[in-house]
Amino acid sequence: MKTNVKEGNAHIHLTARYVQALEYAIEWHGYQHRKSTEIPYISHPLGVSSLILEAMGDEDQAIAGLLHDIPEDCGGEPRLVEIQKLFGDRVAELVRGCSDSLTEDPEVKAPWRERKEEHLRHLAVASADLLLVTGADKVHNGRSIATDKQSIGDEIWRRFNSDKASIIWYYDSVLAILEKAGITKAIVNPLKAAIEVMKADSPG
Repeated sequence: MKTNVKEGNAHIHLTARYVQALEYAIEWHGYQHRKSTEIPYISHPLGVSSLILEAMGDEDQAIAGLLHDIPEDCGGEPRLVEIQKLFGDRVAELVRGCSDSLTEDPEVKAPWRERKEEHLRHLAVASADLLLVTGADKVHNGRSIATDKQSIGDEIWRRFNSDKASIIWYYDSVLAILEKAGITKAIVNPLKAAIEVMKADSPG
């Protein structure tokens, strides 16, 4: 990829693969929006990928951040096969590890609690590579929940397929796994802060 910017001291320099992954993410998420909002969905994978880069992740991890929701929300296993062909085995495995369902129809997923319990069992033995990507996903989602809670209070919990206590249980469980694995504080600290806002009583 040609650039007029001189190389600096960044820990990595993104290549044309990243641009290709961004275009692929826009192709699949371009017309979607965040649940119960008018926010373009693409803001989420962009945010996750940014957090990965800020936490010193590599290009494969940053690409996985861009693509992590595509199989789960846009076609299941066939999308994952396509991602493997386009971006390689490691990216595909990271994306698989972020997914709690790979059914082709997102409307026929297993029940929420069942999917989350299985995902936690997987994360408990996952590599640090995967935990960084998953942690970035949870940070971005957690921050979004915390920000909206500060704006609209407990009304935020009506958006989800589970109750407040269960959602907080899930985020607490992921945080515990990340802390036990020694994942960077660049991920752990903002996740912890978001969870604290989730748990706080709403004013009034």
